[in-house]
Amino acid sequence: MLITEEYRELNRELHAKGNYGLSGSKWATMVHDICLKREARSLLDYGAGRGTLKRALEANAPLPYMVLEYDPAIEGKETKPLRADIVVCGDVLEHVEPWCLPEVLDDIKNISRDTVFLVIATRPATKTLADGRNAHLIIERAQWWLPRLLDRWVPQAFRNAGGEFVFIGSAA
Repeated sequence: MLITEEYRELNRELHAKGNYGLSGSKWATMVHDICLKREARSLLDYGAGRGTLKRALEANAPLPYMVLEYDPAIEGKETKPLRADIVVCGDVLEHVEPWCLPEVLDDIKNISRDTVFLVIATRPATKTLADGRNAHLIIERAQWWLPRLLDRWVPQAFRNAGGEFVFIGSAA
């Protein structure tokens, strides 16, 4: 299971407030460079939120790759494509229900043809869910995350970004 219906609804409520799911554009330049270097034809923003990554990338139009979006809590983005050359998952994995994390990581691995670009926060979120929990359900240091990532991808780059880290990996 990738997400429970109860948790999907809690995320829909946060998205409806309009200030949730907005960090994608922060990494647009780095993601675009990776797409060009890897000669990607498709990029999937996995957990796209409000679509700020797609908008930032398309500001450099025309792009030599297609930008697809998936977010189970956003109407119109809940259908996941079968595969993409590059999968970006920025500020999403720490929001995943802990018991769903292995399946979500496997799903990202299976949907990515070539490269993953993951940004994972290691600090509490500033937002809370309607049930009172912190919006970051998994608050762990990079040392906790790395074995789970290295089980699925060959690391290409790792960067500590102060309260979060970037992991770029390729298919094993």
